[in-house]
Amino acid sequence: MKILVINCGSSSLKYQLIDAQSEEVLAKGLCERIGIEGSMFTYQKTGCDKTVTQIDQPDHKKSISIVLDALTDKENGVIADLSEIGAVGHRLVHGGEEFAASTLITDEVIKVVESCNDLAPLHNPANIIGVNACRELMPETPMVGVFDTAFHQTMPPEAFIYGILYEYYTKDKVRKYGFHGTSHAYVSKRTAEILGMDYDKAKIVVCHLGNGASICAVDGGKSVETSMGLTPLMGLVMGTRSGEIDPGVMEYLGKKENMSFEEIMTMLNKKSGVLGISGVSSDFRDVDIAVEDGNKQALLALQVFVHRVVSYIGAYIAVMNDVDAIVFTAGVGENDQKARAEIMKNFGYIGAYLDPEKNNMRGKEAIISTDDSKVKILVVPTNEELMIARDIKRIVEESK
Repeated sequence: MKILVINCGSSSLKYQLIDAQSEEVLAKGLCERIGIEGSMFTYQKTGCDKTVTQIDQPDHKKSISIVLDALTDKENGVIADLSEIGAVGHRLVHGGEEFAASTLITDEVIKVVESCNDLAPLHNPANIIGVNACRELMPETPMVGVFDTAFHQTMPPEAFIYGILYEYYTKDKVRKYGFHGTSHAYVSKRTAEILGMDYDKAKIVVCHLGNGASICAVDGGKSVETSMGLTPLMGLVMGTRSGEIDPGVMEYLGKKENMSFEEIMTMLNKKSGVLGISGVSSDFRDVDIAVEDGNKQALLALQVFVHRVVSYIGAYIAVMNDVDAIVFTAGVGENDQKARAEIMKNFGYIGAYLDPEKNNMRGKEAIISTDDSKVKILVVPTNEELMIARDIKRIVEESK
């Protein structure tokens, strides 16, 4: 079975065609600037150079049509016709409490996802547009939704209930949901495989550190705590997001700076984090260069980031009452050896020791702890598309 994995944003669409049996990526690419002048289409057949073309893409339906045409192209395509695609998997950001696992997409499922739009206004509507476009172009092909929040539905109530009036949970579903679930699920399971551990007994802290960042405590294959909350704004200091702050800051700034609520939320989501503190960039690579040039504000931004990561790792070890492995993934986690080293300086007391030589690497699977380290430290590049493909294969086979 060949599976098309779609990840729709408001003006972008990532895609991969994966052979579900061999788990080989046959082709992948990106549609950019959808609905905006200067739309770009990137296509790469595995083993070949990628091509980037400027193609008008007024909407997501047109973008998906372009993707399907490329996949079936007689010269550069990887399938003869669309009948070879056994299913389409869609990354859906927010499923609320309704979905604890991936599911076949029906009209009823779409309605539930739409009911969560208020919880993810930037993501869910775009995700639904992608689903509807695919259903229109491929009406006979099964569609499967894979939810970013699903993996965290195993959190106990004491982990997801906020300390506000309980009726806001029962009436409005205000609670911690968590995100990056597909990544945390893949990376934690792969970590257990690398270490030869029983996943159902392993205690793993996954650090998904990128422009968006979150940490998850995975105990016995289940998420029991995670740093993001009702929205992706909570938790770690990120590229442009503030992470957790005293809620009173919003009232204070509103009065002191005469800011509207919308202006405050824009500031917290898009102008804060590493960008806000450093005044340089949301890209950690740019901030690293500024640090080397002696920029003290940039150095402070990285120190704040590291401190927050260390705090969450320590808390989650306590939540699980032990830890077998600490694993790094995503852009910063996979590629920034300095950040990993700074973070792991704090965990010698639990027998977690980083090997500087092993840590001198980027973007590949590796155990980077010393041989005698009681707690193993790893880098595991995330592969959300493969995790989605595995889910889809299982669901489609079970539905037959």
